[in-house]
Amino acid sequence: MQRRSLLAATGAAFLGGPALVRAQSASTLRFTPQQDLVTLDPVTTTAYVSRNHGYMVFDTLYGMDAAYQATPQMVDGHTIENDGRLWNLTLREGLRFHDGERVLARDCVASIRRWARRDPFGATLMEATDELSAPDDRTIRFRLKQPFPLLPIALGKASVPVCAMMPERLANTDPFRQVSEMVGSGPFRFKADERVPGALNVYTKFEGYVPRRDGALAWTSGPKVVHFDRVEWHVMPDSSTATNALVAGERDWQEYAYHDLLPQLRRARNVTIRVLDTSGFVGMVRVNHLQPPFDNPAIRRALWGAIDQTACMQSLVGSDTSLMHVPLGFFAPGTPMASDAGLDVLRGPRDYAKVRADLRAAGYRGEKVVFMIPSTSAPNAAMGAVMEDQFRQAGMDVEIFSVEFNAMLQRRNRKGPVSDGGWSAFMTNWAGTDWLNPAGHIALRGNGEAGYAGWATMPRIEELRDAWFRAPDQAAQQAICRDIQLEAMKEVPYYPAGQYLQPTAYRSNITGILEGFATFWNVRRA
Repeated sequence: MQRRSLLAATGAAFLGGPALVRAQSASTLRFTPQQDLVTLDPVTTTAYVSRNHGYMVFDTLYGMDAAYQATPQMVDGHTIENDGRLWNLTLREGLRFHDGERVLARDCVASIRRWARRDPFGATLMEATDELSAPDDRTIRFRLKQPFPLLPIALGKASVPVCAMMPERLANTDPFRQVSEMVGSGPFRFKADERVPGALNVYTKFEGYVPRRDGALAWTSGPKVVHFDRVEWHVMPDSSTATNALVAGERDWQEYAYHDLLPQLRRARNVTIRVLDTSGFVGMVRVNHLQPPFDNPAIRRALWGAIDQTACMQSLVGSDTSLMHVPLGFFAPGTPMASDAGLDVLRGPRDYAKVRADLRAAGYRGEKVVFMIPSTSAPNAAMGAVMEDQFRQAGMDVEIFSVEFNAMLQRRNRKGPVSDGGWSAFMTNWAGTDWLNPAGHIALRGNGEAGYAGWATMPRIEELRDAWFRAPDQAAQQAICRDIQLEAMKEVPYYPAGQYLQPTAYRSNITGILEGFATFWNVRRA
């Protein structure tokens, strides 16, 4: 190449560089998730980061709107016959998986069956089902033993785990093992070749996605129209580093605006702070019902006097009472099934001398309490530190096991004694949407060793849960939920720690972020 030609080419590349960078920036959304994405299969976990990932890659038959009601998503609609015992769901035209294959009813049938083995709401639906079949390529048929009017919201709830539609070949995977590929029919493709565990996950727009043409946009409802060609999830475990990156414009959106850094964000220019989900987050200490000391219901009841929910919430939100709610029972505050039944024990000052005496009378003999706290979750670490102090003031011998969140999830599956690597309690939080009602409330099940880690056996709560599904109206459901809460105060499957609202923060030139959790359709740069 002639020297003059080389200089001309170099100059052209230099002059085109800034324009290229601007174009890439305009078409790429840089996002900081709450934590690292470890589990990719949204059916096999209750991790919210996996749920958020799942809604990018996969689609669901129904969505959920801001009133927590089901709306058609992959389905055009459904018909109900035979006094509510026959449902035919019809898929929309044009649905395709990322590998180019059509979405068929038999893919959906296999996906529903797999999900239902991991989800309590799904399991209840399948118990009420005589036949789940695909009579043709676009029809999903439920032939029921008895009416099940909650069928659409069971399939479309935004709470974990997600009823994600997959190709049949993947949906036939054992539901206790992760699928081998991320092939869905959702609005984004997952770029496995660009994944850097612990640092980066990348998604690109799925050009073959056909959004709905109708429906109100909120949560997972309505047309999922994608405006960014590329979404990058940059994992930044240090909250100060993540916040500084947003303020500097190096990131566009930070999923969790950490409460202690809200003053910095409020002072920043061109940053918007907003609460997307008014059902908030609810904290809890789950206890192990199989091992001492919490295998003793009298000990579990005696410890209520030590639980100071206000102190737990202040460890997160400080003095801003607008971002917290106490006392918290067993259903999300401000939602239809919530009540104050039985919560007087959580009001007023704590008397730890009385609690110590009550625990001795209940049979506590100084057994070691191994308390697991996820160190990589700032809210859980803060609440866990407060709960640890309350347990100690109550006279319990507490040993803290502070560990990365996903490692804690592995250890919590152990049912043996603490001497064999077991555990006594763990700190965690849930989205308020997971505590809306008994249907999907995993931690409120009383089905023993078949249930959620902690393995509470509570026959009366199971009876009440079954009655809730048969209740004729909302008033009857609410009455049953009051009884469930009173029974839970007696049996103590876990200790609620309070409700807090979790703001998100994003650059002010980002628009279209919907109510709910972090979803990426409808989002664009102004």
